Amino acid sequence: MHGPVTGQLFAVIYPVLAVIGIPGNLAVISVLSWGRCGLSKCITCYLVGMATSDLLVLVFAVVLNRIQSLYFPNSFLSISPSCRINVALVYVGTDSSVWLTTAFTFDRYIAICCGALSVRYCQARTARLVAISVYTFFGLKNILWYFALEPEKIVNNVPWFCVLTLRYYTTSHWIAFSWLNRVLTPCVPFLLILFFNVLTVRHILFANRVRARLRQGRMVDTERNNRQKSIVALFTISAGFFLLWSTYLAHMLYYRLTRTFSYSPGTGESAYLLQEMGFLLLLVSSSTNTCLYTFTQSKFKQELRNALLCPLRLSGRLLNARLG
Repeated sequence: MHGPVTGQLFAVIYPVLAVIGIPGNLAVISVLSWGRCGLSKCITCYLVGMATSDLLVLVFAVVLNRIQSLYFPNSFLSISPSCRINVALVYVGTDSSVWLTTAFTFDRYIAICCGALSVRYCQARTARLVAISVYTFFGLKNILWYFALEPEKIVNNVPWFCVLTLRYYTTSHWIAFSWLNRVLTPCVPFLLILFFNVLTVRHILFANRVRARLRQGRMVDTERNNRQKSIVALFTISAGFFLLWSTYLAHMLYYRLTRTFSYSPGTGESAYLLQEMGFLLLLVSSSTNTCLYTFTQSKFKQELRNALLCPLRLSGRLLNARLG
């Protein structure tokens, strides 16, 4: 995500993503912070942390990286030091978003499948500790991106843009750093999210069958309905993650196998399009994952409607007071 992006498709999609995603994540953070959505403090901490990382992705990756390179290619943000700092922050946001999603999936697995352990683990203090640890680790790790980049060109002694140094592809420690990045995000989260979701869904289905046999002929099973909603929520967030990151993974395998590490819009059109579509879809995943989950929760939608209608109600009361 450190090279310029071109094309009418991306010139439209990235602004739309920013216009939808930034207010959406701000709404998630605001509504959840009120604590009136019927969610535990633990879940609220994870969702607020995820929405915050999604917001970082939207600001640094979508607005200050992709939109800036499309509409303001020669602004001060394109000067090499600014570009290098922004790239590091892009990876901090993306990594944190993916790993907080993974941590949340693990938390839901513990809460649903491990009754005794859930009492100790599924606490707000644990969620806060996990979120702080994720941000700290990936903040420190991604500082290295600043040193992995160099100016693309120098004009009048001013360094412009940033590209990966040749050492990144040839030096052993940079190659190890490159593989560490790919393994940590998204390969390991892919496997962990899939593993914990399979265990969670299997546990829910088994529990539903047991309760159905015990409650034959009785009234509607509310707990079973809640479990089914949990399955829907888990599949929503997991399916979105897998589908939106798959193009990026395909491109990663392509350029690793073919050793085609860079291309421009004018050369290798198919590979360039695959690269940019991969970046676009992973940004969609990283910036909308929390919204996908929270907007499946009926209580959250009710509180959001109340928040949106509040200014209208207040205006109506003020108007009635003046007319009265």
